[in-house]
Amino acid sequence: MTAREDMPARGWAARRAALRGLRRSGPELPRLALVRFAGQFGDGMFQAALSGAILFNPERQTDPLAIAAGFTVLLLPYSVIGPYAGALLDRWDRRSVLLTANVLRALLIGATAVALGTGVRETPLLLLALSVVGVSRFVLSGVSAALPRVLDRRWLVPTNSVLATVASGCAGAGAAAAVGIIGVIGAGNLSGAVAVGASAGGSIVGAVCAARFRPRALGPDAGESGSTVSSVRAILTGLRTGAGAVWESVECTTAMIGIGVHRIVFGADTLLMVLVLRSAAGGAGSLGGGLVGFGVAIAATAIGMLVAAVVAPLTIPRLGRSRTVVAGLCTALVVQLTLVTPITLATGTGRGAAGHLLLAGAFLLGLAGQMIKLTGDAAMQIDIDDTRRGQVFALQDTVFNIAFVLALGVAALLIPADGRSFGVVLAGAGCYALGIVAVTVRSLSARSDGSRCPVRWDR
Repeated sequence: MTAREDMPARGWAARRAALRGLRRSGPELPRLALVRFAGQFGDGMFQAALSGAILFNPERQTDPLAIAAGFTVLLLPYSVIGPYAGALLDRWDRRSVLLTANVLRALLIGATAVALGTGVRETPLLLLALSVVGVSRFVLSGVSAALPRVLDRRWLVPTNSVLATVASGCAGAGAAAAVGIIGVIGAGNLSGAVAVGASAGGSIVGAVCAARFRPRALGPDAGESGSTVSSVRAILTGLRTGAGAVWESVECTTAMIGIGVHRIVFGADTLLMVLVLRSAAGGAGSLGGGLVGFGVAIAATAIGMLVAAVVAPLTIPRLGRSRTVVAGLCTALVVQLTLVTPITLATGTGRGAAGHLLLAGAFLLGLAGQMIKLTGDAAMQIDIDDTRRGQVFALQDTVFNIAFVLALGVAALLIPADGRSFGVVLAGAGCYALGIVAVTVRSLSARSDGSRCPVRWDR
């Protein structure tokens, strides 16, 4: 058997060894993982409930620009301040940050539920939701930055894969629970309020788990915390520091390009899918329509992410991080052209088949996007030192969110009310092509300076 043929076997061996490492890691890793799982269950439930209450609620009507504005209010402000606030993850006790953030998120979710149930208009609702999503992103960045403190670095890639598998399932389960609550009670403000309020349970569980860590157990070390003045300086220079740390690592840079490009296209495709499903004569085929159809599409995307978590430990050692990002972008490019395009061109009975293709496209885009994201997480956890890791993960959130909302805003100006725009889909394919070129150029320029694409688990 050749070394290349033996690579999958070694990948599975590494995965099994990682699971053994999880069992021997003590209570810290399972406890940190539970903070993430509970939070993502609550996030999935909250976002699905809010989508049902605003996007697919017969009591509220929104056009493409209003949908784009809603996502912008939810994501963009935190993206602007995220890198600066992320510096706190490298200065303050991460255990205290996770505890405080989970408690605050639970309170904000409760306020959102009350506002929704009493029929408050969209703007106050979105401002409350902005706060919830912002805190959630901060929690996820804190968990990612703390992971290397409870796990040997050689197991970060396979462990990320295992955790992502379970976390994606938790988010999907939370979304399904929200859809189920709304389905039982009936679409409207009351059912949305109940589903939103129930999502606070994830934050409560996360707070209890975070409280059980010892002070400084999740880093940074006490000697790294610095004075109040240095903390303020770190916050003010957080964006520059995070960007500089990413640029120093070829794998982090290529992953960040891949994440940004995918989120641009995913943002436009998300708006397209929402509009297609909302269209009275949408003919969404297998997707159905309304919130249920949207839930089916989200479930397909989540399943793709789960598959990526299984495939990543086999692919990254075989290809290397940079080539894994390129493979993910190439896959997404083909999917965009062959599976997303038909829904914009189909007419009559052809819309049913186009709906099936769109569902397959959602699955494969989830797979490709999560492969790129897992590659980026591994690169940032391995290549970035502990004093800057929080800022880098906060910068990743910024790229993640800004790319998404900018794409939504531009698409909202171009896309028709029924979501069928061949030009928007084609522009998305062009973005993927440009991303492939950018990653390739960055990798080749680094190689000309003597760098290489490492393929070991711990590199």
